Amino acid sequence: MESVLSMFTSFVEWLRQPGLTHFLVLSALLFSMGVFAILTRRNAIMVLMGIELVLNAANINFVAFARYTTHSLDGHIVAVFVIILAAAEAAIALAIVLNIYQTFNTVNVDELNTLKD
Repeated sequence: MESVLSMFTSFVEWLRQPGLTHFLVLSALLFSMGVFAILTRRNAIMVLMGIELVLNAANINFVAFARYTTHSLDGHIVAVFVIILAAAEAAIALAIVLNIYQTFNTVNVDELNTLKD
């Protein structure tokens, strides 16, 4: 019982002092959830949400490495650029999804195997 308690207290201490490892673990979890959403979802909106999760994971990596390695603003600038790119991607992708829904009456990507004029 004593060893479990000491392991728990050491884990809590590890959580109280966030370092680069914490951000990399968070980024890996977000990236994994995003890839899972992209590969398993049939709804186009859910696939777009998975892409956004992947981009957010990359942003966390950019900011964390900029903070803990170089102490410069390069990672922050790249992260802002990725956020702008993600906003443009979301607007264009939602316009495409609305057009697909208007044409095929579905947004399931498995059912969109034919092209029409």
